[in-house]
Amino acid sequence: KLVISAMLLEKLQADRIEICSARVSEGELKTAQKICQWAKENSYLERVETLGFVDGEKSLAWIRKAGGKVLNLLVKGSLNHLTIQLGKTPVQHIADISGIFFKARKMKIAINVYLEDWSRGVGESQDYVFKLTDKLRKFGAKRIMLADTLGILSPDETYQKVKLMVENFPDVHFDFHGHNDYGLATANS
Repeated sequence: KLVISAMLLEKLQADRIEICSARVSEGELKTAQKICQWAKENSYLERVETLGFVDGEKSLAWIRKAGGKVLNLLVKGSLNHLTIQLGKTPVQHIADISGIFFKARKMKIAINVYLEDWSRGVGESQDYVFKLTDKLRKFGAKRIMLADTLGILSPDETYQKVKLMVENFPDVHFDFHGHNDYGLATANS
């Protein structure tokens, strides 16, 4: 992973790389520490990102221990995922997310956000997605990644749904995160 990370950052000049998920294993932590140390020594640390979770301070502490500076926070981007997977209300989830942003600021860790299951959420629970996006913007998310977690979108649907987000939140930096369940991730991107 270190060799691949160095190649992506140094040779290919990638804007950013996501190196791992927080809290996976001790081995993953050691690898993340090596990558972050190399990135710091070579002025690439702000480009190294780690996937983390709405888990209080656990993911943040793990990233700090790894030497990282950027958390890609996975939040529930559909009311369906929120209520079925977490059994929480939007108010509860947004409060939990707010706590992560508060703690991250103290730790000097920047946050990007994945809206997990956004593609279904923006279609079935648009009010929730818009309220969540507005809060994430106000909390200071650097980027919001619109995830087609189930790979259910077509290129036309992707265009319409991303356009809807951009038109409603013109000041937000969005990325599209396509999954390839039906072989459309490249076309959708």
